[in-house]
Formats: sequence, structure tokens, C-alpha cells
Amino acid sequence: MFLVLAICVESMASTPSSDVKVKLSSSGICHDQTSASFNRTKKYQAFDTLADCVEQGGRLPKAKTKLLDKATDEAIEQGRAFVALYNRGDWPHWLDNDKDCQNTRHEILIQTSTKAVSFKSEKQCNVLSGEWYDPYSSETFTLSTDLDLDHIVPLKFAHGHGGSIWNRQQKAIFANDLDNLILAQASLNRQKGAKGLNDWLPPNHQYRCEYIAHFNRVMDKYDLAYIPSEQRIVNRLVKACSNSRVKTLTE
Repeated sequence: MFLVLAICVESMASTPSSDVKVKLSSSGICHDQTSASFNRTKKYQAFDTLADCVEQGGRLPKAKTKLLDKATDEAIEQGRAFVALYNRGDWPHWLDNDKDCQNTRHEILIQTSTKAVSFKSEKQCNVLSGEWYDPYSSETFTLSTDLDLDHIVPLKFAHGHGGSIWNRQQKAIFANDLDNLILAQASLNRQKGAKGLNDWLPPNHQYRCEYIAHFNRVMDKYDLAYIPSEQRIVNRLVKACSNSRVKTLTE
């Protein structure tokens, strides 16, 4: 198996006074704007991406080298011919496309609350309280801070299953797609992390089959693909859900 090493970590921030994204220091190290040494590096050759810098003979800082080694090991272990570093900053969210000061998260909080919401300030940008049902836990919450806006198909999971080749605009569309978003108990969202169906399912058993179907629908919508070992598990989950429905209908 051939592993294609693609280092595609874009800068997470921009410097107002300069368009420089990556600096190749005089010591031969490539620093993007996430590096603590970026601003301290005064003598440098400028590049648009870390990949360009490395191709010209530069090397990554130790921290990024460790990340690349980890990504390589994960790809070999999972049987993927893909080793690209995931950078959450490449997936812009939460956006305020209509410029009303309410970003994607707070617009969904407003739309899905079963009671009138209250805001943190008179500007009505950020929701403070309301009433929301979380299907992951089967619990109801009244404080917005108890909830995270979860990507049903996590960003990092999408990145490793076909999304790494998308441009920034495509990644932003995916990251803010309402069809892939659900309000969930914050602790469960963090427990889930970037896991797929083979590694995590909601603790609320009554919601699991719906969650599996929703996850697969988003995967199909964006032409994302499971690796073979994942697909076998997903197929078994779908079959179990189908058998459960048949049993319920015949009882």
C-alpha cells in the first residue's frame, strides 16, 4: 500500500500587516501562523502553505512532526491510503451568513427551542436560555451552555473519509449544513469527539437507529466513504435496525 503524505495545514489566522502565511526561517524550519515562533521570525522566505515550504527543503517544527507521525500510524492501522493533517481551522464555523449577529449555533438554538428564548444581552446575539430536547441523552435542557451543536458526521471524520480534498468554501458549507447539525448534551458531544458509527452511538437506545440512518444520509450526501472495516460494521448496524423494525411491525 502506498501512503501519500499530504501536509495541508493552512494558517488559522491572518496577520493584518502582512499577507505572509508561512515563513521558512534561516534555521530551515517552516512556521505557519499557528506556530509560537511565527511572529518572532524576522528573517525568512515566504510561502503560501506548509506543503510548499517543505517541498523547498524546509522542515516542520517538532510538534507538527509528531502530529504527522500520529496521522501516518492511524492510516496504516486503519488501512487508509490517506495521511493528511486535519486542521479544524480549515472548516469555518459558526458562520453568520445573514449578518444579523446570530451565528449558526444561536440561530439553531432559537429555531429549536420549545419555549421563548432569552438572550445574554439586549443585542440578542447570543441565546442564554430556552428549552431543548436532546435525543442523544433523552433529556431536556434549559441553559444553552449545557448544549453543544454537534456535527453528526464530525468534521475530522469527514476530513479522513474524502473531505480532505475539498476547498475551504466546500468545508465551510459542510461545517454549517443544518442537515448535519444537532443540539446535544455538551458532555456527550465531547465524549463522541470525531468518532464514527463503529466507535460511538448515543446512549439513548431508542434514538440509535435514527442516528445511524442520519449519519449515513450525510455520508451519502457528500460522497464520503467508509473504509472496508468500518463499512462491515455499519452494514451490521443497518441490518440490525431493519430487523428491529420488521419485528416491531409484526408484533
